[in-house]
Amino acid sequence: MKSWIMLFAIVSAVGIAAAQSEEGVANFYGDKFQGKKTASGELFDKDGLTAAHKKLPFGTKVKVTNVENGKSVIVTVNDRMAASNPAVIDVTHRAADDLGFAKAGKAKVKVEVQK
Repeated sequence: MKSWIMLFAIVSAVGIAAAQSEEGVANFYGDKFQGKKTASGELFDKDGLTAAHKKLPFGTKVKVTNVENGKSVIVTVNDRMAASNPAVIDVTHRAADDLGFAKAGKAKVKVEVQK
């Protein structure tokens, strides 16, 4: 009986993580971080499709959609944001460009965890 409870808990947790989404402001990293180590140990590449998030595990793929223009991109979380950062996600310059907010510096976005 305990194994069924454990299995249910695991399946429920996976389902919650897969359906996780949030809305808020996205920023992008400045060029001054180019080549520096991220929290995951990878080197930051402003031309890559990666992001920093406060809680999601490294390696998590998320779809980021600019709610104003509908453009979206999938990025991989490889860094952490400061808890005091009011944004929901920080993306690379390339991702911000793909999302259409590189000149503005920030945009309202929806962030959805991908399976």
